[in-house]
Amino acid sequence: MILKGSQRGGCRQLGLHLLKTEENEHVEIHEISGFVSDDLLGAMDEIDAISKGTRCKQPLFSVSLSPPQSENVRVGVFEHAIAMIEERMGLQGQPRVIVFHEKEGRRHAHAVWSRIDPEKMTAVNLPFFKTNLKDIAKQLFLENGWKMPQGYVDSKLRDPRNFSLAEWQESKRTGVDPRDVKVAIRICYNQSDDLNSFARALEERGLFLAQGDSRAFVALGNLATRHDNL
Repeated sequence: MILKGSQRGGCRQLGLHLLKTEENEHVEIHEISGFVSDDLLGAMDEIDAISKGTRCKQPLFSVSLSPPQSENVRVGVFEHAIAMIEERMGLQGQPRVIVFHEKEGRRHAHAVWSRIDPEKMTAVNLPFFKTNLKDIAKQLFLENGWKMPQGYVDSKLRDPRNFSLAEWQESKRTGVDPRDVKVAIRICYNQSDDLNSFARALEERGLFLAQGDSRAFVALGNLATRHDNL
């Protein structure tokens, strides 16, 4: 099951999107929990209203759950996946909605949580949520015996280490293998949710973000004198 998540604002806009029937043959509101309202748009409005009492600009955590094309997945499998996400992200007890969409007989789901803790009036932090979602997705493929995407089977099939002639020549001058630099940068990128966490991850590996001449940023540090391909 492919899981794609995002922290976002635009509560009512997301609610309207989830209710669209133009792109889906069937829309089912499966669950609305933790809200005063019992309808989807009302729930989204509640999240928006409570977020205004905080500094949080992205009060929603939205995840789409897409099963393999060839599989007809039971509702219980989606519920299990959502429970795994909720536990891993520390969102237990947070208000949430679950919506099922069906197109050409194939079901997929959307789960949306409020990140705002109403007692503390702070947002639940979601560090490395992209990496966590990928780990959960891989576990779901294994649990259900689904054919796993190639990128999950062997990371070498998505190898970021190919490098140019100019990079190879630079490696000869500096004695640093550009493949090692690219791998380090890619690992940091995949584990990061924003620019600040990306910069911190690079610093742990002896690399530092700096403003570049022809690109937005370059990485400088002990692994390489310069690497532009961020």
